[in-house]
Amino acid sequence: MSLIKQLWIGIAIVMSIAFGASFVVSTLSARHYLEQQLYVKNLDNAGSLALSLSQMPKDAVTVELQIAAQFDAGHYRLIRLVAPSGEIIVEREYADERFGAPGWFVRLIPIRARPGIAQVQDGWRQFGTLTLESHSRYAYESLWQGTLQLLAWFVAGAVLTGLVGTLLIKHITRPLGRVVDQAEAIGGRRFITIDEPSTTEFRSVVRAMNALSERVRTMLADESRRLEALRRQAHHDELTGLVNRSQFLNLVDAALSREDAAAGGSLMMVRLGDLGQLNRQFGHQETDRLLRELAACVQAVADAHPGWEAGRLNASDFALLASGQGDPDAVVHPLAEQLHALRERWRDTTSLRLPIGAAAYYPNERHGNLLARADAALAAAELTGDDAASIAPPSIGAPLHSNLDDWRQTILEALEQHGVRLALYPVVTTGAPEGRLLHHEAPMRLFIDDNWQNAGYFMPQAARLGLLGQLDGAVLAGALGQIARDGTPLGINLSAEALCDPAFRSQLVDELQAQPDAARKLWIEFTEHDIVRHQSEFNSLCAALKPLGCKLGIEHVGRRFSQISDLHALGIDYLKINRALVRGIETDIGNQSFLRGLCTVAHAIGLIVIAEGVSTEGEREALSGLGVDGVTGPLLGNDGMAPPE
Repeated sequence: MSLIKQLWIGIAIVMSIAFGASFVVSTLSARHYLEQQLYVKNLDNAGSLALSLSQMPKDAVTVELQIAAQFDAGHYRLIRLVAPSGEIIVEREYADERFGAPGWFVRLIPIRARPGIAQVQDGWRQFGTLTLESHSRYAYESLWQGTLQLLAWFVAGAVLTGLVGTLLIKHITRPLGRVVDQAEAIGGRRFITIDEPSTTEFRSVVRAMNALSERVRTMLADESRRLEALRRQAHHDELTGLVNRSQFLNLVDAALSREDAAAGGSLMMVRLGDLGQLNRQFGHQETDRLLRELAACVQAVADAHPGWEAGRLNASDFALLASGQGDPDAVVHPLAEQLHALRERWRDTTSLRLPIGAAAYYPNERHGNLLARADAALAAAELTGDDAASIAPPSIGAPLHSNLDDWRQTILEALEQHGVRLALYPVVTTGAPEGRLLHHEAPMRLFIDDNWQNAGYFMPQAARLGLLGQLDGAVLAGALGQIARDGTPLGINLSAEALCDPAFRSQLVDELQAQPDAARKLWIEFTEHDIVRHQSEFNSLCAALKPLGCKLGIEHVGRRFSQISDLHALGIDYLKINRALVRGIETDIGNQSFLRGLCTVAHAIGLIVIAEGVSTEGEREALSGLGVDGVTGPLLGNDGMAPPE
C-alpha cells in the first residue's frame, strides 16, 4: 500500500473519531437540554394547576373536570392527584408509546425528565399532592430531527474537509511523489537526481538519495572511461590511433554479416610506398609524423561519414571500411583529395607514393575474398602510378538489380505479393539453466530474384528509396502475428528512420497496446550507431514503450559504448555485443578485459548482456566466463522461417 493511501486512511480514521465524538457529545447535550426543558415545563404546569385547584371547590366532579381539561389540552403523559392518606383522587395517563422517532433511537438515547410536583390546598388544610409529567414524544421527535440535521452537517463538513484535504495533501506530498519516482527508478537501477523540495524532511531524504545516485553515476562514468581507455589500448594502433589490424579484420567480418541499411559497402586500402627508404631518409621520428598525418587523412574521411571505420593493417598499409556505401568511386574521391593535400604538404621534402585499391563488397561475402580483391586492386594501382586508384571488379554475389527504380518496383511487389518472412535465430542463456531460450532473433526476408533474400540483399537500396518505414511496419506486424500464433518471444530490429518518425512511433505504441500479451514477448532493438545519433528520440520511445511490457535493447554494442550517455537512465533491458568483439574472444586478452568490464557495468544497472555472432564452442565458453548472459550466432544454427503474415 502506498504512503499516500496510508496517510489518507490515517486522516479518515482521525476525522471519523473526531466527528463521532462531536456527534455523540452534541446529541447527549441536546438530550440534556430537552430533559431540563421538560422538567421546567412540568414544574410550571404542576404549580399552575395546583394553584387553580386550590382556589376551586373541592368536590370530586369539579376537581376531575379541571384535571381532565388540563390533561386534554397539554400533551401530558400523566397527571395524578393523591390525597394525604395516599389514596388516588384523580389520575389521567396517556399510554400511547409512539415517540416520533425510531424505537432503537428511543432505547439508545432515553429522555428521563423529572415530574413536576405541587401541593393543592383546601384553605389552611392540605388537600392533596399533584404529580404532572409531560409526554416526551415531541422531545424525541425534536431530538431525532436535530440529530439528523447534525449528521447531515457533519457529512457535508467531512466531504468539504476531504476535498480541501485532498488539495492540501497533493500540494504537501508533491515532493513525495518525486521522491517515490526516484526511489522506484533507483530500484530499477536508473540512478536519476531530482530537485530538492522545500519541505525539511523531504529535503534531507532527497539530498541523501541524490548523493547516492551521483556516486553511482560517477562510478559508472569512471568505469565507462576506463573501459574506453582499455578498448583503445586493445583495439587501436599506438602510433596512429587508428584501429589495429586484428580489430579491423573483426570489423570487416562483422560488416559482411550485417542485414540492415548499412549492409554492403566498400573497402579502401592505401599504401605508403617506399616506407623503408623514407625511414632512412628522414629518420623514425619524422617518418612517424608522416604516418600520423596519413592516418589523420584516412580518419578524416571516416569521421565525415558516421559508421565508417579507418584502420592500420601493417606498417605501410591503411584501410577504410565504408559500410553502406556500395559505390567505391564515391569513397575514392574524398580519400584521394585528402591524400593529394598530404602530398602537397610534403612536396618540398619528398614525392609520396600513395596508391589506392578499392573493392565493393556484399553481405555474406567471405572476408578473405574481399581482402584479396582489395589487395589485388591496390597492387594494380601501384603498377599504374604514385597517386593512382584501382577498383576491383564486383564479386559474384552482387545483387542483380542496379537501377533504383527497378529496386523500388521489386521491393514493393515482393511486399505486396509475398509479404515478409522472419528467419528465426535462437538466443539462449549461457548460465544456469544453460541453453534456455531467451528469444528468437527475427530478421526479415523478402522474395526477390526467385529466392527468399536476407535483409542485407535489399536493405541498402530500401534505405536510399525511403522504404524502411514500410519494411519496419511489415516486420512489426509479422512478429506480432507470429507471437500471437505460437507464443514464441521474438526480437526485431527497427531502423533509425522508424526511430525518428513520430507517426511510426505512434503506430508502434498503438499496435502494442492493442495486443498486450504479444507485446510482453516482443524484444525491440536498435543499433548502437543509431542510438548515439538519436538519443533524444530513443529516450522518448523508451518512455512510451516501457509500460507496455516489451523489452528494449541495443545491438552491435562496442565501438561507441562510451558515447551512450546516461545508459542507466534509458530504461533498456539488454545489450547485444558486436560480433567484432566476439570473434576469437578465447584468445584475445584485450577484448576479454573489455568485455568483462562491460558486463560488470551492464549488470550493475540490471541489463542482460548477449553476444552476437558466436561461431565456436570455445567462444561460448569464454563468453560465459566473462559474464555474458546469452549468445546467438552460427553455433546455434537457424530454426527455420516463419510463414508470411
